[in-house]
Amino acid sequence: MPEIRAVRPERDGAAKRGRREARVSGALRDRELHALRVLGIETSCDETAAAVYDTDAGLLSHCLHSQAELHREYGGVVPELASRDHVAKLPLVVREALAGAGGASVDGVAYTVGPGLAGALLVGAATGRSLAFAWGVPALGVHHLEAHLLAPMLEPRPPAFPFLALLVSGGHTQLVRVGDPGEYEVLGESLDDAAGEAFDKTAALLGLPYPGGPALAALALEGDPARFRFPRPMTDRPGLDMSFSGLKTFALTTLRNEANDAPSRADVARAFEEAVVDTLLVKCRRALQQTGLSRLVVTGGVGANRRLRAAAGELGRELGVEVSYPRIELCTDNAAMVAYAGSLRLLAGESHDLDFTVRPRWPLDSLSPPAPRAAGSEQQPQAG
Repeated sequence: MPEIRAVRPERDGAAKRGRREARVSGALRDRELHALRVLGIETSCDETAAAVYDTDAGLLSHCLHSQAELHREYGGVVPELASRDHVAKLPLVVREALAGAGGASVDGVAYTVGPGLAGALLVGAATGRSLAFAWGVPALGVHHLEAHLLAPMLEPRPPAFPFLALLVSGGHTQLVRVGDPGEYEVLGESLDDAAGEAFDKTAALLGLPYPGGPALAALALEGDPARFRFPRPMTDRPGLDMSFSGLKTFALTTLRNEANDAPSRADVARAFEEAVVDTLLVKCRRALQQTGLSRLVVTGGVGANRRLRAAAGELGRELGVEVSYPRIELCTDNAAMVAYAGSLRLLAGESHDLDFTVRPRWPLDSLSPPAPRAAGSEQQPQAG
């Protein structure tokens, strides 16, 4: 039996549910809502996760199996190994999530369809489609980044729409104006490495194990903040786009110049982390001022970085902006956010046919708000 981490969700009281329902978009609020229990499945990269979300009772269960140990010896994710491990572990993780939710039947299945690794996505798609077909319930493919953007809605005090989101992870770094579920405008993004990718690459230069981001952040706590100062890329020019690949090169050059000074590893980690955080916050400040938005959400895997969370909080207090984050375990890839995002679209009547196509590349701003399915345009799964 693999090690499966089951997270005990915070049970929602009536007041919490009322606050969440108050945040539901106008398009959904005009429809007759009913309780819906959704199984969420996440297999976009190296986390195998399943969760059950109830639109009335909230998050009922959340289970996750990490592949970090599997990929550690290679220094990064090996797609074929990731896919094979999803095949082996997903049935067990789904079973654990259903048991954690009390074993009751579900009303729909939501799974990540992209972006991500093609083989890994296909495992989740095939499993989600098969379960939905067998149970006679609708199934829906979810956009991974939309799920990240909506993850804060699972918190006791979710942010109101519209808000500015800093979506920062291993594969994506974007500033997004979120008007409502499905209404996304990408204002700026990294032109090369995502921030999380730069963390992992720099961690490898420092000789730290995979996954590198958390290890680098831990090492940075020991560093001298006055020893080195790294550049803040693209902050001296207008616009909201970012670049982080140069910071990795700067770290490599610094390490070579300080090769005989062992303590420099922690100092380099501290300087690198501060440069990334400062760059992200400069762009957040600029985006808030340009858009006039009064709410900032920090989400995605790097959103778990404590220095980033603290700096975003300081920015919020300075500008009088409300700052929100998902809890730490919902920043990284997880199925709770997939189940929640899927529930919004399933409530609106969306579902997909039995096509198993996945979308390894899928622009976020190609999405539209949850809307009813056109009559006859797609098939509903039928009980076998």
